Amino acid sequence: MKVNWNIVKVLVLLLTVMGLFAFSNSRHSKKPISELDVMFTDENNLYVTTGMVNKLLIQSFQGFDMVPKENLVLNNMEKAIEANEMVKNAQVYLTVNGKLTTKIAQRNPIGRVESSTIYYLDDEGKRMPLSRNHSARVPVITGNITEDSLAEVHFILNYVNGDDFLRKNVIGIQVLRNQKYQLKFRTESFVVNLGKAEELDQKFNKFRAFYKKGKKDNSLTNYSLVSLEYNNQVVCTKI
Repeated sequence: MKVNWNIVKVLVLLLTVMGLFAFSNSRHSKKPISELDVMFTDENNLYVTTGMVNKLLIQSFQGFDMVPKENLVLNNMEKAIEANEMVKNAQVYLTVNGKLTTKIAQRNPIGRVESSTIYYLDDEGKRMPLSRNHSARVPVITGNITEDSLAEVHFILNYVNGDDFLRKNVIGIQVLRNQKYQLKFRTESFVVNLGKAEELDQKFNKFRAFYKKGKKDNSLTNYSLVSLEYNNQVVCTKI
């Protein structure tokens, strides 16, 4: 039987390459972490700092930087970071050069509730604790705070934040009884009775027209209350 040496050479070469790859991969997986890189999906790490994440991982995983890569459970690291009340979600992965990278999305407060306790309302409608690192400039929510009213305040604030004029000017929401709401504006002395959290497009379109006219004839300072509760009209109370 004639041996095909070309096939033998190819098989030997293939086995050698596979062996070198397995050896290299084994050595690579046993190397410790070379560096921790903390990244934030938003522009500013306002509520969670790089130092806080580093400290959290060291405390939770007993010096992760000395642990071989093969022993790291990245999913557990993600859960440990997401346990922080300021974190919305986290991704943890290893780069080819041995860097442990953490990508963090922080929670986004859109309102500050001031009742028997003080806390933020985030963009998902969930309660969020105040931060020691940063105080968010968001509308203050007061009044008859309940779970139902918070859900409607979340709806109103999402609308407000989607409108440039309202986002810059609304600084407070007072929760009244009977599921009605009152808005406070940054530069005006009057308050706005919004009524129920419904038909917001129609109500704010009326308000914009009223505000534009009032700015033009300098009459806005004459009012203490502006009501948007009634169909197709703006009802004002003079000072």
